[in-house]
Amino acid sequence: MSRKVDHLVVLVHGLWGNPQHLDFLRKSLLEKYTEDKIHVLVTKRNAGSFTYDGIETGGERMAGEVEETLKELAQAGQDIKKISVIGYSLGGLIARYAIGLLYSKGLFEKITPVNFTTFATPHLGVRTPRRGYWSNAFNVLGARTLSTSGRQLFLIDHFRDTGRPLLSLLADADSIFIRALAQFKHRSLYANVINDKTVAFFTAGISQTDPFERLEEVKVNYLNGYEDVVVDARNSVSPKEPEVLPVSRQRLTIRTCAFFKKVPSIAFFLIFVPIGATLLLTTAAIQSVRSRQRIRLHEQGMAGLDVTGYRIPLIINSARQEMEDMYENINIQQGQDYLRAGEEELASPTQQRTFSFSQQQDLVGSDADSTMHEKSEDQLEFPTLALTEHQFKMIEHLDNVGFKKYPIHIKNVRYTHAAIIRRMDIPSFDEGRIVARHWLDHFEL
Repeated sequence: MSRKVDHLVVLVHGLWGNPQHLDFLRKSLLEKYTEDKIHVLVTKRNAGSFTYDGIETGGERMAGEVEETLKELAQAGQDIKKISVIGYSLGGLIARYAIGLLYSKGLFEKITPVNFTTFATPHLGVRTPRRGYWSNAFNVLGARTLSTSGRQLFLIDHFRDTGRPLLSLLADADSIFIRALAQFKHRSLYANVINDKTVAFFTAGISQTDPFERLEEVKVNYLNGYEDVVVDARNSVSPKEPEVLPVSRQRLTIRTCAFFKKVPSIAFFLIFVPIGATLLLTTAAIQSVRSRQRIRLHEQGMAGLDVTGYRIPLIINSARQEMEDMYENINIQQGQDYLRAGEEELASPTQQRTFSFSQQQDLVGSDADSTMHEKSEDQLEFPTLALTEHQFKMIEHLDNVGFKKYPIHIKNVRYTHAAIIRRMDIPSFDEGRIVARHWLDHFEL
């Protein structure tokens, strides 16, 4: 290698993914910076069903791959001085785990962390923020179809001897993972506001509210130069003149909408469960067995990676003792539930439920029976989602470390989870080009 590069950029794919899913991001990077300035590593050891094996196992594989790449580059005469990490979907969580391991081994004392970015990553897990039988059924079944990764994403795992979900530990203020994240000069995330059937906006955007759930009732505001795709997070939505309807039609509309919202859930349980559940659960069982076998070999160091170097203390100080899935279509149709009156103290203090566009307003209570209220000409209020205590804590700790958040409004395709990174080279995913351009315009070399 005759070229001299000093910046390693690591790309990490998502659930059931493979390195080819990140081709557009990789090519976009190299078109802007060329190979004489950066070296791009697209991780490959968690491809396909290997993503069933859990965030911990995936993070250890990724950390090993990064260290091996750095060693190879050093042997080829490349002096890497900077590192950036980009994670897509589940890959963002695997990346957050891996950078904690690399930080604990002293890598960031020798190499400067520059950019950390996630695209459509479920930072708060994929548990549906709803109450009631249907939602509980989805959360229970979904958690058991993706082996270890499923349990972690639905927050029903107990990681090691902590008695807490792994994602809770991953966001603990005293953990190596938050310490590592704080080392990066720039932290950003991109979250789809509609039609992401795998990762909802609230979890990708680390938000306890969803200003975009009833998009037809608000005006969306975009960043200059990235119109109609990249939303201005500081002024994401503003009031829209409502259509005045007779009271009788308003009641009819509300009831009709409520009925049709329930139709997908009813159809799912009447049609899909009897016909498809047996096949789905059989496949899930087979993959779970294979995953457990891979994890056992990984733990024993028989999978090509010595994991003993990564089994270090995950909490630096004494921790406070706090406690693309298979149902994507039904998940996106279920809607969301909110905190009830008197439960506001459960919410994260780092976020407000009132959105003001002239000046920041004081935090006010929300009506759990409504998705949105107009407070004044320039102020909207959105109720707090019915998240778990762990999820509210995650929001608080991740907000404290700081992310630049960019809501993404992709309209030309109904599978925005893939379009946000232009996972396939098809015209309907072209809005992903604008997302990539914004990302690269804010990428520090």
